[in-house]
Amino acid sequence: MATAVASRYARALADLACDPRRGVDPSQVAGELALFEQALAASGELRNILLSPAVPVARKRAVVSRLSEDGGISRLVRNFLFVVVDHRRIGIFDEIREAFQAEIDSRLGLIATSIRTARPLSESRQAKVVEGLESITGKRVRPNYGVDPELIGGIVVRIGSTIYDGSVRGQLEALRRKLMD
Repeated sequence: MATAVASRYARALADLACDPRRGVDPSQVAGELALFEQALAASGELRNILLSPAVPVARKRAVVSRLSEDGGISRLVRNFLFVVVDHRRIGIFDEIREAFQAEIDSRLGLIATSIRTARPLSESRQAKVVEGLESITGKRVRPNYGVDPELIGGIVVRIGSTIYDGSVRGQLEALRRKLMD
């Protein structure tokens, strides 16, 4: 759950990313934010530099600028990262990125779903699952697939706070509960 501060930053960036005059693809912006978040997670040194109050803002901006150039990050996202660094909000960057994705999904009429299966699904199966979820929800679905061998078989889908459990493990658990009553 994003904090109010993270949500404000995310909404401001979403306003810019969704402005048709800018000619920016919001999903590209989300991808660039995810890349930066991965870089932060992968490098403790980078995180320490950007979080440290002892490092001058000009140095932090230089580091962000270099990463932007090397990573192919757009000018819009680079400038946004400068604002985040300038206002010492890099510590909540993961929340900002998540809030931005949720804001973009909302504006584009998408609903994020978590889909877990015991084995990886083929592309045709993935398409069928998405089609079924879209008919259930009445919205376009942005799926996030995962594999969980503990399910034994079947599928578990999470849409917001609703969980659809069609797994063998879930059925066995339901049977166990019935037998215990």
